[in-house]
Amino acid sequence: MEISEGLLGPLLLARNAIDRSAALRGDEEWLARAWADEKTRVLVVDDGQTVIRRFTDGAAVVYLSPLDAPEGPRYLLGVDPDGAAYFAVNAPLPPGEAAGLRQTGALLDDRDAGLLVYAVALEAWHTTHEFCPRCGSRTTITSSGHTRVCPKDGSQHFPRVDPAVIMLIHDDEDRVLLARGPEWPEGRMSVLAGFVEPGESLEHAVMREVLEEVGVTVAAPRYMGSQPWPFPRSLMLGFFARATTTDIVMDPVEIAEARWLSRDELTAQVESGRLRLPGQVSIARRLIETWYGKPIPGDW
Repeated sequence: MEISEGLLGPLLLARNAIDRSAALRGDEEWLARAWADEKTRVLVVDDGQTVIRRFTDGAAVVYLSPLDAPEGPRYLLGVDPDGAAYFAVNAPLPPGEAAGLRQTGALLDDRDAGLLVYAVALEAWHTTHEFCPRCGSRTTITSSGHTRVCPKDGSQHFPRVDPAVIMLIHDDEDRVLLARGPEWPEGRMSVLAGFVEPGESLEHAVMREVLEEVGVTVAAPRYMGSQPWPFPRSLMLGFFARATTTDIVMDPVEIAEARWLSRDELTAQVESGRLRLPGQVSIARRLIETWYGKPIPGDW
């Protein structure tokens, strides 16, 4: 889809090939008919994983019929152009190869990638939001998995998404700034990122996070594209920004190493194995390759 490509090219976890059919989520008659329809397909999700089938050049989600699907919380994912409904069920996985988005996001087609991202995000929200934040009562699932309702105070709660900015910083010498967190092994580096705070614009979040983490001031944040990152509930909003200072002063709690790299330096370090870049499914990888000008071999 054009909207998912933007300035960064195709973002592998921002793909979608079916209508989410929001108007049908509360239609109990339609839902009953859909669950009884032999065309309906069910994706089983458990702890962020589903069952896949691998091919020579890719992979596919293994879908079940409603008759074969296990019992568990049920989420409507949408309807495809041929009228087939797709559901997710949160339950122990059936036999087969289990895999998550990090392993398979780059191997799945648009339909399967979009549906698995959707199912994983819903499962993560339900798993961590079982109780009402107002009174502590256990909530119940409604709207085909898209709302939780408190039976005591009647409050409604909707899937949470946490906006996070992720930014490629470049300077006037056309170098890129890469860094790694303290929990990462040496050689594994990426661009900077951070969560948007309450009452804050995306552009200000970019400038604040860079200054806090590495002491560099930036200007002219330029929005490049976005991608869901359901680990567990982020929406990554990608930016380019130009550094107006280049001296690095690291926050030791957040950053263990940060440095400026030219294209030649990045190429040499990747080829030697001294530098490993983020995986192909991440928006961080697309930001780096967009700056670099072409795909870069190897990843985490």
